[in-house]
Amino acid sequence: MRNDPASLATAVLARVGGPANVTSAAHCMTRLRLTLADPTAADPDALRSVPGVLGVVDGGDGTWQVVLGPGVVAEVTAEVTAEVDRRRPARAPGAPSAPGSALKEELRRRNATPLKTALRRIANVFVPLIPALIGCGILAGLNGLLLNAGWLPGLTPALSAIASAFMALIAVFVGVNTAKEFGGTPVLGGAVAAVVVYPGVAKVTAFGMHLAPGQGGVLGALAAALLATRVEKWCRGRVPGALDVLLTPTVTVLVSGLVTLYGLMYAAGTVATAIGTGADWLLVHAGAVAGLVLGGLFLPLVMLGLHQALIPIHTTLIEQQGYTVLLPLLAMAGAGQVGAAVAVYVRLRHDTSLRTTIRSALPAGLLGVGEPLIYGVSLPLGRPFLTACAGGAAGGAFIGFFATLGTQVGATAIGPSGWALFPLLTGNAGPAATMAVYGGGLLTGYAVGFAATYFFGLTGVGDRPHEAPSS
Repeated sequence: MRNDPASLATAVLARVGGPANVTSAAHCMTRLRLTLADPTAADPDALRSVPGVLGVVDGGDGTWQVVLGPGVVAEVTAEVTAEVDRRRPARAPGAPSAPGSALKEELRRRNATPLKTALRRIANVFVPLIPALIGCGILAGLNGLLLNAGWLPGLTPALSAIASAFMALIAVFVGVNTAKEFGGTPVLGGAVAAVVVYPGVAKVTAFGMHLAPGQGGVLGALAAALLATRVEKWCRGRVPGALDVLLTPTVTVLVSGLVTLYGLMYAAGTVATAIGTGADWLLVHAGAVAGLVLGGLFLPLVMLGLHQALIPIHTTLIEQQGYTVLLPLLAMAGAGQVGAAVAVYVRLRHDTSLRTTIRSALPAGLLGVGEPLIYGVSLPLGRPFLTACAGGAAGGAFIGFFATLGTQVGATAIGPSGWALFPLLTGNAGPAATMAVYGGGLLTGYAVGFAATYFFGLTGVGDRPHEAPSS
């Protein structure tokens, strides 16, 4: 039975120190992301025991990720936000901080390693873009099918415009989100990032050659907006208040825009080209090995919440080539997880609680949402998590092997995986071959994940009852 979002939100807040301890709340496809003023006030064990909570990830820098699953996470986030806004106590300007706040801030700083902070902030920039990437990617795939079949010729130009418009201007959205995340004025970040995609840059010569609209892509937009934020902050502290409204935006856009045109676009374009070239080289020359490594390591990245840091790479590949060749390889991790879960279901036939969890989480797992199975099944059991990774590695190696033979499998958007990725598939060998290779990878992941778990993943567990977290 589905948990009531309001009750679940109340239960989560009670175990993270209450609404007053939450400084921000957001969500991705499956996780409620909380930033806490006092991370030590959270009780992770109590949080994991809440019915409906599938897992908890401590970001180590005051951020917590509560895995709730698709659909429900958006409703719970809305309830959490409303409760925080309603019950957070206001502190008068100049009032002293709560006792021990200095110590708590010191603990937060110690846990906020540069790598963790950078990955979290990158995720905060790109995660809000995922719904549009999914929607536009599906429409692009549908439009491609209609074009290939010669159907509805009067509709395909409209679908093409709808599907392509967001990707054409994604740099602006990246700029807005970057400035917002790093403390600048969002519209100024967007204004500077818009330089990257403005058609008029073709008339600008830098490093002895004309720039190309879109050169540098999302990486250039990210760098441009970061620079704009730094310039804006520098101006705010030096420009007299009476002139701030005129000079600060002007200087920010001028300085950041010029640096973007005469430096950042070229540098980011070089990096973006290297990413595309490197991905192609890797698959052509070491496809099976690359697929083995990527498919095998992706589940640990998902478990730690670090998989969002790959979004800029996926987005760069989609901008350059029209699809990302990495996502189908990474999606094999979910196939290994499904195979492992089915093996657990078959072997532990007397564990009613665990089998119920698997039945409820398996549909989401087939559609590429792996957290319910990770936190509800394989991770609590231990060894099945490793055998699930083995299944993912096998599926990735399968797709990578065909890449070395010349059949590349890509995705026109990011977000879905599993069976939900089929509408987004494309490649260089036609839709039939692309779907066949991807489907073969899924079946390989299922089979190896199942076999490895059935024969090696449950040694010593047998039919012993196991209390899995309620789903």
